[in-house]
Amino acid sequence: MRHDGRARLRPRHRGGCDGGGTRFRRGSPSLSRHRRTRGDRVSNNGRLVIEGIAIERGGREVVHGVDLVAEPGAITALLGPNGAGKSSLVLALAGTIKASRGSVRLDGADLVGKSPTAIRTAGIATVPEGHRVLKDMTVADNLRVASLLVPRIERPAAVDRVESLFEELTPLRGRLAGSLSGGQQQMLAIGQALVSQPRYLVVDEMSLGLAPIIVRRLVPALRRIAAAGVGVILIEQFTQVALDLASDAYAMAQGRVVVHAPAAELREAPERLEQAYRLA
Repeated sequence: MRHDGRARLRPRHRGGCDGGGTRFRRGSPSLSRHRRTRGDRVSNNGRLVIEGIAIERGGREVVHGVDLVAEPGAITALLGPNGAGKSSLVLALAGTIKASRGSVRLDGADLVGKSPTAIRTAGIATVPEGHRVLKDMTVADNLRVASLLVPRIERPAAVDRVESLFEELTPLRGRLAGSLSGGQQQMLAIGQALVSQPRYLVVDEMSLGLAPIIVRRLVPALRRIAAAGVGVILIEQFTQVALDLASDAYAMAQGRVVVHAPAAELREAPERLEQAYRLA
């Protein structure tokens, strides 16, 4: 699959936002309101470090001691078949369910057991699978509600940045979210997460239920998000989409990480994944 999003990679500049223009570039302070101190950079370089995470659901353990490291400004793919434990890991990262052991550290602080609001405030925003938007509210109100965690003075600029990333949503501000296409709802769901100006964006099954042509419209946006310095963890069932985007890749099966390798290596040798899944 060829993802040529070059024509859409240049953001539209508008007056009244970040001194006259929205810019998606590596290290841009406009995309994240979280500032790292010198001590933070020395301690772990802003990485999101997941160590030994185990998760129980329905009285049984479904994720067993998972380790994963995500880097700022990079896309990390998390692959695996249905039932591998990927979505349970996402829910734990979001604070929706609690890990039974292990840690999730950002700047040295363990986020396990924190509330979803505290986790998002710390800089991790999650896009659950299924294009979860407020369907009875307009596009504009969806973004407004998502911006409530941001200081009031920063909210208009935060929403404007999302609209510059997903220009297709701009003329749809007054439409009910439930009337949008699946692809537009996914754009809005990602936009809701980005309004909080996270340091890490976790996207679960971005391509679920979407036609390939729609997925190709989302790919340039993820690249621009990462290029602006936001770390992205992309959970995908469709291996090629994820490996085309990512620099680093993990694969899960039966609740465990069974492969960790540079994405380029797995693109060249996809049989490694199939073999690992069979042996799990």
